[in-house]
Amino acid sequence: MSDNILPQPKMPKLIVVTAFDHDETGDLQPVFGPAEQQTEDRAIRTAKGLAGKHAGVIAWSREANPALGEYGEPTTLFVGGDVPEIE
Repeated sequence: MSDNILPQPKMPKLIVVTAFDHDETGDLQPVFGPAEQQTEDRAIRTAKGLAGKHAGVIAWSREANPALGEYGEPTTLFVGGDVPEIE
C-alpha cells in the first residue's frame, strides 16, 4: 500500500526593497518602498543601486500568503548602511 501524500505547495515569496534616510531629528524614515520585487536577484541589484544614495537600504524576502495571514521568517538578502530592525 502506498502513501498518497502530496507535497505541500510552496507559499509565494514576498521580496521587498526599502531605502531609508535620516530625518531632521536623526530617525530613519523610509524614502523608497517598501517596493515589491519579482526576484531575489532583482531585489539585490535594486538595493545595491540605492545604497550609495541613501543612509541605508535593505532587501529581504519571506514566504508569505497574505490572504491567509501566513508569513515565514524574513531572510535578509542585502543590507547597506543604517537600517531599522525588520519584524
